[in-house]
Amino acid sequence: MSPRPPSIRDKRRYLLVQIFPRCLRPDQKDLYLAVQDAVTSLWGDAASARIQMAVVAGTYGYGIIRCLRGTESQLATAISTVTTISGQLACIRSCALSGTIAALQRRGIPPPACLPSPLDAEAAFDGRTFAIQCRDGEKVDLIEKGFKTQELLFLTEQEIEVI
Repeated sequence: MSPRPPSIRDKRRYLLVQIFPRCLRPDQKDLYLAVQDAVTSLWGDAASARIQMAVVAGTYGYGIIRCLRGTESQLATAISTVTTISGQLACIRSCALSGTIAALQRRGIPPPACLPSPLDAEAAFDGRTFAIQCRDGEKVDLIEKGFKTQELLFLTEQEIEVI
């Protein structure tokens, strides 16, 4: 079967979204389910079918969501109502809109401000090694490896940038 010519293809738009907290790393399925639930609860089943929403890509803190042309504002409104993703508190904000994924990639996805989280990230500070853990939104814990006691560290912005 040959592809349909461009003149009769559906016109699509791609929405670049940012996921907060930045340390949250949902997979594409969890992001899809959260956004689809928001679209259905806000606009109903008929409008949800008209929007034809799909999560095209998901990276660390960002995602690209596809919809039909003309339904971008409905999708952006529904995205702003998302409060949880896979049971964790979350917020999604729309950053940019484009007709192609390549145009979104040319704009460039800004690097996430939160340090790479979960359990395998490490940082060296003052000659000691710490495990980095993001929790409760954008809070970052540095846990010293090999010791049972905990010590409070108060870091300045310059020290955080060095880490």
